[in-house]
Amino acid sequence: MNETLARALAAEVLAGIAPEADLATVRDHEDLRVALDLDSMDFMNFVIGLSERTGRAIPEADTPKLHTLRGLLAYLAAA
Repeated sequence: MNETLARALAAEVLAGIAPEADLATVRDHEDLRVALDLDSMDFMNFVIGLSERTGRAIPEADTPKLHTLRGLLAYLAAA
């Protein structure tokens, strides 16, 4: 998956969890949870949604890699 597809996928999953959150407003190194006002359940649902949509298990140990937009896109692109 390339970065453009990863960004689109993340935006789609996010829209289903926090419709008011706009991924386009997040800078590469900002913490998504803070920038988008996601609580721990929202973030976990986001990770689960990404896992379901990609068909790739995302171990709990990998979730810190998804905290920033840059990390999230790199992680998804490596899939």
